[in-house]
Amino acid sequence: MTELKLDRLSVNYGATQALRDFTLTINHAELVALLGPSGCGKTTALKVVAGLLAPSGGGVLFDGVSILPVPAEQRGATMVFQKPLLFPHLTVAENVGFGLKMRRMKKSEIAARVAQALQWVRLEGYERRKPHELSGGQEQRVTLARALVTEPRVLLLDEPFSALDENLRGEMRLLVRELQQRLRITTLFVTHDQREALAVADRIALLLDGRIEQSGEPRELLLNPRSARAAHFFGWKLLAGERNGQTVSTAAGDLKLPHAGEAGQCYVAFRPENVRLCACREQCGNLTGRLESLIDYGARWQWRVRLPGGEVLEAEQASMPDACHPRAGDEISLFLPENAVRCFASSSLA
Repeated sequence: MTELKLDRLSVNYGATQALRDFTLTINHAELVALLGPSGCGKTTALKVVAGLLAPSGGGVLFDGVSILPVPAEQRGATMVFQKPLLFPHLTVAENVGFGLKMRRMKKSEIAARVAQALQWVRLEGYERRKPHELSGGQEQRVTLARALVTEPRVLLLDEPFSALDENLRGEMRLLVRELQQRLRITTLFVTHDQREALAVADRIALLLDGRIEQSGEPRELLLNPRSARAAHFFGWKLLAGERNGQTVSTAAGDLKLPHAGEAGQCYVAFRPENVRLCACREQCGNLTGRLESLIDYGARWQWRVRLPGGEVLEAEQASMPDACHPRAGDEISLFLPENAVRCFASSSLA
């Protein structure tokens, strides 16, 4: 088991700064999902760890020792890419054992370790097949087996399931999580898919514009974002407003906050599912808007409301009073409890 530390990494592509002051520690046998939108620097970070790219500054340490001077093939960091990248002329067994063959291991040992790796990924009996005889999911299983058979210190996964359909992606997520926990491999998993990160990770590190915006357990990032940018990424709705003590005035109405704070321009943030559509003209709400749609699914109601500032809220709620039948176009009232509201300085969205 290995501790991986990325210490104030910087990477430049010409005038473009791909990573800046990037710092992240992955503990022994921990699986951390590096989550962020396309172009934020996720794959760049993996390439630095794998030795495929030299950083402009900062360090990469395995168990406190810098591995930057160590050649890529000697680092013990194995990378699984988005595409399988199998040798088309080799069998499954030959593909899995290729790295071991390059290490000049005995044929008997290679055969035993390849058999074990194929058992891990549930591909027993596929040893003699060629890549063109496999499905996309099977190809990626072979790639995973090839990575694991070398017993890496650190496993690097670069959106390895992005080309698979949703059912296969779900299966592969479960498989990776199962193997990572069984083999106790320190793993950095890159993805832009929030659901994928939530499904596999012990901890999530949100990467925006080359820097870690926030890291922590999945539930912490979902429910307690530390900045307006993190909140926006995780699906919170942001409204610009003016704070005065414990109240923020927005175009849609005044919202109470759990605590008083510094006066000035800010953003209030909340999750749409915490908003309740009030019945008809019931004045229970602290926000107003125009109803664009209301769909009765029997056990739940799904609604869509446009606020005065142009923001759109979509959510569901369990019930609606029988006497109330609001229609599209009606002005309606919405209720948002103060304990569901966060407030961020305007500068935190820059």
